[in-house]
Amino acid sequence: MSEQTTFFRRFGKLLCNAIFLPALLGLSQLVDAAAVTRPQQLIDVTRDFLEQSVTDYLQRSQIQGRHEVEVTRLDPRLRLAQCDTPLSTRLESPAQPVGRTTVRVSCEGSSPWSIFVPAQVHLYREVIVASRPLKRDSVLSAADVTLAERDVGLLNQGYLTELDQAVGNKLTRGSQPHQVITPNQISLAEIVRKGDQVVITAKNAAINVRMPGEAMDDGALGEQIRVKNVRSGRTVKARVVGAGHVEVAM
Repeated sequence: MSEQTTFFRRFGKLLCNAIFLPALLGLSQLVDAAAVTRPQQLIDVTRDFLEQSVTDYLQRSQIQGRHEVEVTRLDPRLRLAQCDTPLSTRLESPAQPVGRTTVRVSCEGSSPWSIFVPAQVHLYREVIVASRPLKRDSVLSAADVTLAERDVGLLNQGYLTELDQAVGNKLTRGSQPHQVITPNQISLAEIVRKGDQVVITAKNAAINVRMPGEAMDDGALGEQIRVKNVRSGRTVKARVVGAGHVEVAM
């Protein structure tokens, strides 16, 4: 065999390798990619699951609000076996799909696996906030509070959604403008003060007696306070039923 023929044969092999080897490698990469579950698939199925879960939760609870689902970015190098059945999803925590959540995504096929995907569900609702600086023990008026949209998933201390839940009640600690008013900041305002002259009512099915009295304690609506009967000088326990009006059980 001549040196020229040998050269052309070797050149032909090199040319074939140069053309077909990259193509084969590319095909191999496509096969490998098809054989794994990509991180984006996990993100997509988690987002779809949470979108439906939040919608169902809002309808079931009759809550008005808007929501946004944010799924945490996963490591792009993550490789899980391609699932030969539809992926299953389950809310791992918390009990309701609001705030920081974790979704368990699982493959229940021939090569089973599970992975926990973290996410954040933002639920925006109109809640009560202070409209100006407020001092402790101040009785809230309509001018003191207003409604503003907040992400309630971040409000770990709770929140109020109706103005009448705050107006007329007492603030147990001060608040700054635009600060959310929480349930534990609110207490019933006293409508009877120590030393106030009150009407004591004592009644049952048969009789109804009214007499003058003097409050010995401060009291909010529904609270039990000590009251002195002005006529007899006797001190009794009575329930505050209105401004200047208490009731004794008989």
